[in-house]
Amino acid sequence: MSANCVSVVASPSLSVETITFLGAKIDLITPLRLLDLVSNSISARQKIVIAHHNLHSLCLHSRSDWDAVSLRRFYDEAQYTLADGMSMVALGRLLGHRIGIRHRVAYNDWLPFMLPIAVQREWRIFYLGSTPDAAAKGGEVLCNRFPGLQLKVHHGHFDAQYESDDNAKVMAEISRYRPHILFVGMGVPRQEQWIHENLNDIDANVILPSGATLDYIAGSKRMAPRWMGKIGLEWAFRLTTEPRRLGFRYLVEPWSLLSAVLTNNLAKSREATSPIGSESSD
Repeated sequence: MSANCVSVVASPSLSVETITFLGAKIDLITPLRLLDLVSNSISARQKIVIAHHNLHSLCLHSRSDWDAVSLRRFYDEAQYTLADGMSMVALGRLLGHRIGIRHRVAYNDWLPFMLPIAVQREWRIFYLGSTPDAAAKGGEVLCNRFPGLQLKVHHGHFDAQYESDDNAKVMAEISRYRPHILFVGMGVPRQEQWIHENLNDIDANVILPSGATLDYIAGSKRMAPRWMGKIGLEWAFRLTTEPRRLGFRYLVEPWSLLSAVLTNNLAKSREATSPIGSESSD
């Protein structure tokens, strides 16, 4: 273990409000507070996992198959879980929670905000994910846009089984670089399962699953206009650009949560209408 981080997974001493709905925990973290958490962990040489939930991961999280069990273990290990996308904000509010647009954290928006700080404070960043071409192109774009950025990338198209030779080589590369921040962008649930399996061996301060962030930066996927994300329409843009890949995820999968939402709201309605402190009589 290098001097960059400690072996014990710890949590920064910053208070964060947490809500729970449909079996998932969401921490009400703003983009600025996320930067505070990252900075605090690096300064304290702690190792933390900052997960995120979107509608797709929430649907997978609620299932009963083996992948869902593994996914829930990952979220149980994570110190924080962000709300990724307006769908999580809307769902949380529908279920009666005080979550707002300020708690939406999308890495396509947060990276341009965070990376100048990373340059100034000389944070080393490792990005694991995307195709070989997209990883190389995305890394080049970021280094050109943020001169002085300490960034290393490795594509996500490798044998990610824990005991594979490929995985050992990737882990060795990460250990040699000793990143302060490790982004893992291999898609849900593969990226979460990889972090869960390798967590004890990962030498980094902050570990964040990041989906297709680098693909959008590289231009291999079309990024929605940023205003669309703020009003909850980014999913519609993505659906029009990748209908085959995202059709089921956006148009069919969310219906699996309908029963849980209705049950939750019905229970709250019954609680609101039941007499308080009433006693049964003989």
